[in-house]
Amino acid sequence: MIYLDYAATTPLDERVFEAMLPFLKPDGLHANPASSHGPGFRARAAVERARGEVAALIGAEASEIVWTSGATESNNLALKGALEFRGMPAAGRAVHIVTARTEHKCVLDTCRHLETLGVRVTYLKPDRNGVVTPEQVLAAITPDTALVSLMWVNNEIGAVQDIARLAPQLRERGILLHVDAAQAAGKVKIDLRSVPVDLMSLSGHKLYGPKGVGALFVRRKPRARLAPQMHGGGHEQGMRSGTLATHQVVGMGAAFAIAAADFEADVAHISGLRDALWQRLRDLPGVHRNGPDGSAEQPLAPHVLNLSFEGVEGESLRASLADVAVSSGSACSSATAEPSYVLRALGHDDELANASLRFSFGRRTRLDEVEQVAVKVRQQLQWLRELSPLWKP
Repeated sequence: MIYLDYAATTPLDERVFEAMLPFLKPDGLHANPASSHGPGFRARAAVERARGEVAALIGAEASEIVWTSGATESNNLALKGALEFRGMPAAGRAVHIVTARTEHKCVLDTCRHLETLGVRVTYLKPDRNGVVTPEQVLAAITPDTALVSLMWVNNEIGAVQDIARLAPQLRERGILLHVDAAQAAGKVKIDLRSVPVDLMSLSGHKLYGPKGVGALFVRRKPRARLAPQMHGGGHEQGMRSGTLATHQVVGMGAAFAIAAADFEADVAHISGLRDALWQRLRDLPGVHRNGPDGSAEQPLAPHVLNLSFEGVEGESLRASLADVAVSSGSACSSATAEPSYVLRALGHDDELANASLRFSFGRRTRLDEVEQVAVKVRQQLQWLRELSPLWKP
């Protein structure tokens, strides 16, 4: 099996596994990091070291990192927590959010939930490359706008939003900016010392760390205030109660430290593989590259290549590549069996959106695997088109 679904999840890095082991063994460091005794203090020290490692990758302070169970929880905490702290909609007081149609499901579903509570949400339509410009965002702002939520890198097509240009303009207007950076961390440069994002969601398992752990960056100066969504012992500065899973936290910290050290090599490796696959498929008739082209004018995340193929039925194409692990879009939306809402937002009809594959690459992907996949795609596409009434060469 050739694994090209790194945007869905990544394998645990061996170095991360080794870092987690002392906290998993029966005779290891198993104490609760909130306990006031020696083993608890040592567990707490490991948690704080990991907090610093996550912060270092994104140019933040360790005290600005709040542990969560993953980016989905972080997104929920950011949006619900920010609005709840500000009083949500109240009698005679409207609240407005700006986001994009192509955000991750956990942001869109959270926004729809907030709409049931009286929040007004504007869903911006991206351009044909999946980009929402700062000008679009600013044009959608009203006197009631409290928050803007945009992902840094789109999880299906790899489009990179111009967060660095948008953030200062929202800061000038006193509007909170939340960024889902689950696909961006370790793939694009992030320096929150110079980019005034207020809230940013992160994931462990998208960056060779363990599943079940994530983080939310919550800026301290100026302070972004949140109402907690989980109540209990007042952990994580009162923003997220619950006993921390020390082994997972340590694993995420190690993963982010490795990503910082290997950033240039990782980006060069995966972007080279992405380009290699495109070069081997681009001459096919009826193939469409979805999203930006990766030029300076159209920045693209290094690990994602999304292609649509005319003249074939999507499920047949995926089934014909049974020994290649690829996705038709977001793993979180695959259960619906519907065409990608991201590709439909770009203007694709259901037929073309359904006949799409997302190839995503990682540290363990090899060039010979990419070459094998290119051959398989070409062979299977030709075979399916010969059988299909949809294909008109």
